Amino acid sequence: MYRKNAWKKYQDKQVIMDFAEGYKNFISLCKTERLATREAVRQLEEKGFVNGQNVKSIKAGDKLYFVNRNKNVCAFVIGKKPLVEGLRILGAHIDSPRLDLKEHPVYENTGFALGDTHYYGGVKKYQWTTIPLALHGVIIKKDGTSVEVNIGEDPKDPVVGITDLLIHLSQDQMSKTLAHAIEGENLDISLGNMPLEGEEKDAVKANVLKILKDKYDVEEEDLISSEIEVVPAGPARDYGLDRSMIAGYGHDDRVCAYTSLQAILSVDKVEYTSCCILVDKEEIGSVGATGAQSLFFENTILRLAALAGEDRPMLATRTIFENSKMLSSDVSAGYDPLYAYVNDPKNAAYFGEGLVFNKYTGSRGKSGSNDSNPEYYAWIRRIMDENDINWQNAELGKVDQGGGGTIAYILGNYNMNVIDAGIAVHNMHAPMEIVSKVDVYEAYRGYIAFLTK
Repeated sequence: MYRKNAWKKYQDKQVIMDFAEGYKNFISLCKTERLATREAVRQLEEKGFVNGQNVKSIKAGDKLYFVNRNKNVCAFVIGKKPLVEGLRILGAHIDSPRLDLKEHPVYENTGFALGDTHYYGGVKKYQWTTIPLALHGVIIKKDGTSVEVNIGEDPKDPVVGITDLLIHLSQDQMSKTLAHAIEGENLDISLGNMPLEGEEKDAVKANVLKILKDKYDVEEEDLISSEIEVVPAGPARDYGLDRSMIAGYGHDDRVCAYTSLQAILSVDKVEYTSCCILVDKEEIGSVGATGAQSLFFENTILRLAALAGEDRPMLATRTIFENSKMLSSDVSAGYDPLYAYVNDPKNAAYFGEGLVFNKYTGSRGKSGSNDSNPEYYAWIRRIMDENDINWQNAELGKVDQGGGGTIAYILGNYNMNVIDAGIAVHNMHAPMEIVSKVDVYEAYRGYIAFLTK
């Protein structure tokens, strides 16, 4: 089952490099769900998509989108066939592992102002120390005013960070396991060390709060109703002397979100209605109002059925789901030669070999897995091969090594055909992840082929 390296079929590699530049810009700008949603809406409207809330009816060729709580986007290109014959759905998530400021975040300790955090998603805690970090998010004041926070991305901005123990005094720390060397409650960011003139008690904290007051006109109490995410500072960069890869924060899963978005932006006249849905909260179980388990997607399809003139939109919605086909666009673990022991090399994803299909994910005994039907897998294989898409199949490591999940099983619960299809990643869930540029481009091409066949 030899798979060819995708780079070899491109004599002119500039098309891959150009596509990668667009993605690098996206991932550098969109470090939170809100930022990714806003940028997605901007690009959709630029391509003629309209807000579905303002639409009274739909017909073939129409392009519309819906937004949920500034953290979900669902875009459609209406096809020639009736909705009840099913949709072609690309689904990705736009949240990534990070640190969140707590509700009472700012405190002072021995002359330092610190920000108390709570990590989000599966992280190796030690990876988040001694690197430059930025603050992104919103503060909602009691009058409803929304204040956007962005500190650490502009080269003129200061950055924040988490200290680590010097090697000279770390004998006890070094004797601990990696999981316990850095405790979650110690992932607090350094905010300042300068006292506010005229203040006696907690003068350094007072100075930090004054800076926030001067910059954003917010009080300490306003931080209770805020959503500030602590993420790696700086843009995505070319990786490798040959510039064949991209290093950056949030490839999981914004690399699939971007390629899915670009795919639906690239299609026009389609037989089956095309859909791209970008969701939140996958890293913590897809729960809540903005996760894939929310009723947002179901309600959106219900609205779509009503706009299409269905007399019984609820029944039509169930039929639409049953007849739909979906690619759960999520990343897969790339085979790393430095850690080869965690993989079955016959069933691993390799950089440069294109789009990755995971028939199932889950852990150990396929727990939490969708496990796609082979009939659907065969249909997918045919589409990829007919369109000269480089693709590969993989499992998420050896059977008893660990595992992970995606949103595939959630949509599968609607009796929908779903399979995971994404991009191989190194350093997954680390502050700096790595992907291959040619894999990103092949995913984009594969997603287009899926939407149009």
